[in-house]
Amino acid sequence: MSLTASAYLAWIVVCIVWGTTYLAIRVALETIPPFLMASFRWLAAGSCLTIALVARGERMPGPGAWPSLAVLGVLLMGVGNGGVVWAEQTVPSGLTAVLVAGIPFWMVGVERVMYGGDRITRGRLAGLVVGFAGIVLLVWPELQLGGGGETAAGSGSGRIDRSSFLGGVAATQMACLGWAIGSSIARRRQHDENVLAASALQMVGAGLALGVVGLARGEWAEVAFSDRTAGALAYLIVAGSIVGYSAYAYALKHLPLATVSLYAYVNPVIAVALGTLLLREPLSSRMVTAAAAVLAGVILVRRG
Repeated sequence: MSLTASAYLAWIVVCIVWGTTYLAIRVALETIPPFLMASFRWLAAGSCLTIALVARGERMPGPGAWPSLAVLGVLLMGVGNGGVVWAEQTVPSGLTAVLVAGIPFWMVGVERVMYGGDRITRGRLAGLVVGFAGIVLLVWPELQLGGGGETAAGSGSGRIDRSSFLGGVAATQMACLGWAIGSSIARRRQHDENVLAASALQMVGAGLALGVVGLARGEWAEVAFSDRTAGALAYLIVAGSIVGYSAYAYALKHLPLATVSLYAYVNPVIAVALGTLLLREPLSSRMVTAAAAVLAGVILVRRG
């Protein structure tokens, strides 16, 4: 297989695997509290990846790089993934994926505010407006005074209160902000490290931070495992973290960034389909229209 073909295969793996992690998170949350579940995932994945890289003879970042990598880990995986995990307690997995697809909106703002980035062109402004309209349409029933609407708990059989749902939506946007800030800092960080080695230490840093939060919240007393939730957590560790990040790093090394970033359009489609088919999460014409608006906004923002 040629190098280019291998890179595209890695990209396909990223599209599929990261699209399925939303479902796996939802399942793992059935018996494992959010912050400790995320902590278990990143600590295990980071430790396994570190051991594998050291065994392979890869040069790991020195102690001088650890603080900055820890900060990036907290922003990207601690806030970025921790917010998603928290949200999925009350927001269906497919809907969460659509809301997280709005990361480019936050990237535009972060780049502009923190680094005086490119001016917001009319195309990007149109994308921000369309994307924001899509997000409002997604949560509109819960924004009404009656708080009715189609919001449902994970399986689609139970309902949740309006404030819990909106809190979950807010958590997804906090996750987007954390990921955007972390990504902006990472882009400007001067280093010559192995990408996977840096990612492994970021995972460990995020896992430790999430563990501290989980223990402070008293989550340890609530930890329980079933075959179903243990399997979901194992999938998140092996497929979602180790395989997913390895494939992403490989694709990023051999394909244009613009091509690799297209995974963001595929993930929500897979997440919505799996959530609807396997967890019987609600899917209405309003949600489909809103999701299309969010993705259209993302496309407009990326094109500028």
